[in-house]
Amino acid sequence: MGVSFDKVDGAMWLDFDVQPAANPVSATDRAARLADPGFGRVFTDHMAIVRYSQGKGWHGARVESRANFPLDPATAVLHYAQEIFEGLKAYKREDGGVNLFRPDANARRFRDSADRMAMAPLPEPVFIEAVEQIVRIDRDWIPGGEGSLYLRPFMIANEVFLGVKPSADYIFAVIASPVGSYFKGGPAPVSIWVSENYTRAAIGGTGAVKCGGNYAASLRAQAEAIEHGCDQVVFLDAVERRYIEELGGMNVFFVFDDGTLSTPPLGTILPGITRDSIIALAREAGTPVREAPYTIEEWRADAASGKLKEAFACGTAAVISPIGKVCSASGDFTIGGGAAGPVAMGLRKKLVDIQYGRAADSHGWIRKVL
Repeated sequence: MGVSFDKVDGAMWLDFDVQPAANPVSATDRAARLADPGFGRVFTDHMAIVRYSQGKGWHGARVESRANFPLDPATAVLHYAQEIFEGLKAYKREDGGVNLFRPDANARRFRDSADRMAMAPLPEPVFIEAVEQIVRIDRDWIPGGEGSLYLRPFMIANEVFLGVKPSADYIFAVIASPVGSYFKGGPAPVSIWVSENYTRAAIGGTGAVKCGGNYAASLRAQAEAIEHGCDQVVFLDAVERRYIEELGGMNVFFVFDDGTLSTPPLGTILPGITRDSIIALAREAGTPVREAPYTIEEWRADAASGKLKEAFACGTAAVISPIGKVCSASGDFTIGGGAAGPVAMGLRKKLVDIQYGRAADSHGWIRKVL
């Protein structure tokens, strides 16, 4: 099929030229890889690609064999880091169909990221169609049970030049990676290292953008956490170095003895789609949720007094990870006896059941692809 330009609800639409892989992985090899795929190590047969150039706009929408990109050494992304990405999953239902969870929210956030990074905005219908095309053609790669197909849409600046300016050319692509259950035997509480030497983002920066630079900047702090025997790092604000912001790749929530939840406000942190979903589910159940600043001193004192009952991190990969222990140069403390709490686990079950189609979706979050 060719490429055409239409209008769908006032937005640009592209037809994808689908070219199935000539030499896909055999069913036997695929089954072997799906037996224990881990996370982000195994990839499916295909990728979706759409290109952008000034004067021509978005064009050349294709689904084709997953392959390397030929890049000139002067390609802009290699020098000026103009790139953004997203992460979402496709889930296999018990009836054999496939669900996407809130791809429209990912598409909106992708446009917001592009705007902040001075990149060409991708129309949201094109984003969603690209994701759906990969799910359809690589549906056999979706694991059963608590596995899923992790989808990675991304955009890079590919104009060939050396000079600090927005690129005139971009490549948008979607690749996919089957992943097994994130937790073996259920979510285990994680330990957190409080970074006092490094910050993740500042007001006016790119903290709310899903761009690689944010994650690269977190890696030294994450290494520091591992050096101290912790699983993850949590960042403080860049101004006062007191207020909890987020983990290296996850948002954070606090559960108090009065039944309320609190999470750091948006601005310098990523507006997580899992975060937003948890807020909606909690409020739907009648639980008050505050989006308010919370200091490391308050965290320590509330854990010691028992006012804080639980803390948990959330994101696409793990959904919800209970936090059992917090470590820092100023001393360590545990939360709720270091065990996974009922609020975190209850919210996780609600969300996962919706994603896999085991529970009713009253929010319109599920998009059935197959």
